[in-house]
Amino acid sequence: MRSGGGPQATGYYSATGFGLQGYRPESARPERRRLASNFRAAGHRPTSKSGARSLKAVSICSVVGFLLLISPGALAADRYAVVITGASAGQAYAEKYDKWRGAFLATLTQKLNYPDDHVFALAESEGGNVVRATRDNVRRVFAGLRSRLMTGDLLLVVLIGHGTTGEDDEAKFNLVGPDLRAAEWADLLHMIPATIVFVNTTGGSFPFLRRLSGPGRIVMTATDSAAQQFETVLPEFFVKAFDDPAADEDKNGRVSMWEAFHYASDGVHRWFEQHGQLSTERPLLDDNGDGVGREAQNPGSDGALARTVFLAPAPPGTGDPELLRRRAALERQLDDLRTRKASSPDPSQLDADIERLLVEIARLSRQLREKP
Repeated sequence: MRSGGGPQATGYYSATGFGLQGYRPESARPERRRLASNFRAAGHRPTSKSGARSLKAVSICSVVGFLLLISPGALAADRYAVVITGASAGQAYAEKYDKWRGAFLATLTQKLNYPDDHVFALAESEGGNVVRATRDNVRRVFAGLRSRLMTGDLLLVVLIGHGTTGEDDEAKFNLVGPDLRAAEWADLLHMIPATIVFVNTTGGSFPFLRRLSGPGRIVMTATDSAAQQFETVLPEFFVKAFDDPAADEDKNGRVSMWEAFHYASDGVHRWFEQHGQLSTERPLLDDNGDGVGREAQNPGSDGALARTVFLAPAPPGTGDPELLRRRAALERQLDDLRTRKASSPDPSQLDADIERLLVEIARLSRQLREKP
């Protein structure tokens, strides 16, 4: 990251340098900013012929803006990520958190091609490409993002570390020094127009689901109860999801947020089974704005948005509406079959149907990739 001087060869921008160097709001992405200006002017009713033409252009811009709102995953223009590992409370935890953070940052910048100045890393100790995870630095990062992101952009926030819950299910993420409560995190995200993916992997994460839920947001937590405050293993599997081909269930070359959630949830379940322990974490995902959430293997209304949101950009030829519609319908059928299989007395009876759907989804995905 930057820390006042020039950019390092493989670094990210620092929280302290955000908005001061390398970025000028007045000149950045002028075409999109003109679009936003036109969209805000949609209430003006000109009377001249040139004004009528302007009104027609504004109407077109309004349609484009609407499409950006209803299809955030497919049309995301710029992608940003904030990855925070908080106070560790011990060397063993610090090493583990540093390993997860480093691996995920490498995936974002090297595999998913996030620009260095779109990735922000904060941790317990400052050094190299990372700034200290203090409350002030976190606020500074989000203040910069609020002026930089636009409708259609994608913002990923990942919290790794310790969390606590208190009275009335109030939750905190443990930073260096004073912590930030879930309600304060919600304030930080307020007025950011992008699609937001917020992943809290800590034991005290459950109350964040209700606090941060909203339209155009995907919220993932490691636990389904405020009483579950044990150390979590979800971060290990969430990080692996974007680097393991097995997570790409429909074989379309990208891992959706739903696929990452499903992969990580399975990993957590297997981990507790292998260690002969009673599971103390059950990941939840909410993406319909009701603040309730669902487990990956249980039925529920959440998941539609998460299936359309990817950290990786869309490869060429993935925009055919009819093929996308058919694939989405098959993915819903696949989810229903998996739900039925989880409660079926003879799960093997559904394996053939599941395999058939996976093959058909893969075929459609290949068509989408190859379509000019």
